[in-house]
Amino acid sequence: MPDKTQVALITGAARRIGAEIALTLHTVGMKVILHYNRSCAEATELCNALNIKRPESAVICQADLTQTIPCQRLIADAVAQWGQLDILINNASCFYRTPLERATEEDWQYVMDSNLKAPYFLSQAAAPYLKRQQGCIINMTDIHGERPMEGYSIYCISKAGLLMQTKALAKELGPSVRVNAVSPGAISWPEGDSALDEIVKQHIINKITLQRSGMPQDIAKAVLFLATQADYMTGQVMIVDGGRTLSI
Repeated sequence: MPDKTQVALITGAARRIGAEIALTLHTVGMKVILHYNRSCAEATELCNALNIKRPESAVICQADLTQTIPCQRLIADAVAQWGQLDILINNASCFYRTPLERATEEDWQYVMDSNLKAPYFLSQAAAPYLKRQQGCIINMTDIHGERPMEGYSIYCISKAGLLMQTKALAKELGPSVRVNAVSPGAISWPEGDSALDEIVKQHIINKITLQRSGMPQDIAKAVLFLATQADYMTGQVMIVDGGRTLSI
C-alpha cells in the first residue's frame, strides 16, 4: 500500500535547477525519482548522495522525452518504484538559438518535442496516478514565454505553449490534480554554444530590479511552495525573476 511519504518525479534532474529542486524536495522528506537523458554520471552521483542522507529515498530513470513511448514508460517506471506518484515536475528543457533566417524544421521539431510535447504526454500518463494522491504538476516555463527574446523564437514559442498547457490542464484535471508553473528569469546562465559573455550578462543584470541574477535555490523554493503549500492554487504561473519583467 502507498505510504504517506510523497513521491516526486523531476525531469532533467541531474544538473542545475533540476538537481536543486530534487535536493530541496528530498530535504523536506520526499522520495525522488531523478530523470536524466544523457547525464548519467551526474544523476548517479546525486542519487547516491541523497541515499546516503536517507537510504532508499532516491532512484534514477533514463528516458529520451522527445518520444511519447519513453514518456509513458518513464511514468510507469516511476510509479513502480514506490507504488505511487504525488508530484510531477516538468523541468527538462532544451535551449539554443534559432534565428528565423537559419531555423530548420528539425530545430522546430526538437525544441517543441522537448519543451512542449514531453510535458503534455508525461502529464497524460501521470494523471491517473496523481488523481489517486490528489497530487500536482509543476511546469518550468520562462519569462520569455510571454516576452520574446530575439534569436530564440522557437524556444519562446514552446514556452508560451507550456504556459497555455498549464492553464488548460489545470481545467481538465481539476479538482483532483493541481497544475501550476514557475517562470524563471536569469537564474542559471546558458552553457555550451548558448553561453553568454560577461558583457551580455551584465547588461541583463542591469535590467533586473534586484540588480543580481537568481540562484537555483530561488526556483526550488517556489516549486516547494507550489507542491506543498499552494492547496488553493491551480492554473497559475509564479514569476521568479528579481523584477526583470518590470523592465522588459
